[in-house]
Amino acid sequence: MPTSLPAAPLDAAGTITAISAPTRRLDDLSTLPAASGLYAWWAAPEVFPQLPGPTHPINTGVRLLYVGLATNLRRRVVRNHLRRSGQSTLRRTLAGLLLDTEHYRTRCTDRVVLVDEDEARLTTWMHTHLQLSWCQHPTPDAVEPASSRSRLRRSMSPTPADLPVP
Repeated sequence: MPTSLPAAPLDAAGTITAISAPTRRLDDLSTLPAASGLYAWWAAPEVFPQLPGPTHPINTGVRLLYVGLATNLRRRVVRNHLRRSGQSTLRRTLAGLLLDTEHYRTRCTDRVVLVDEDEARLTTWMHTHLQLSWCQHPTPDAVEPASSRSRLRRSMSPTPADLPVP
């Protein structure tokens, strides 16, 4: 599916092009490699109408929510983003955005995380509403400039700090 990119840094537009491989539903991650690269989470505009984000160039029915880097794409997506909110900024941010509609409950560890039952509910929500794209790259931190990553993260509001503390 995705091909490797040159190791040269890309600007924000180049980063979006790099992760613009066809999107995949989360029940179709069989080709997600155990290699380093970039990944992007996409959702239909009506999922979070208040959030800006560029439209996917191939699948125009979704727009960009989040860009991440991984030394192992499979491990990062499956073990972190699809399991527990403690290790995933994406999951904690989604929980904050969905708090009023999904009524997630939290608990304190070394940070605020969802209770186990709500972790499972959030994973189900992600499978229903989100899509993923990725591209392999030997040095992903050279591809995605910090400025574009922080700009994308700032556009996702509320932040994990906005989750209620039990």
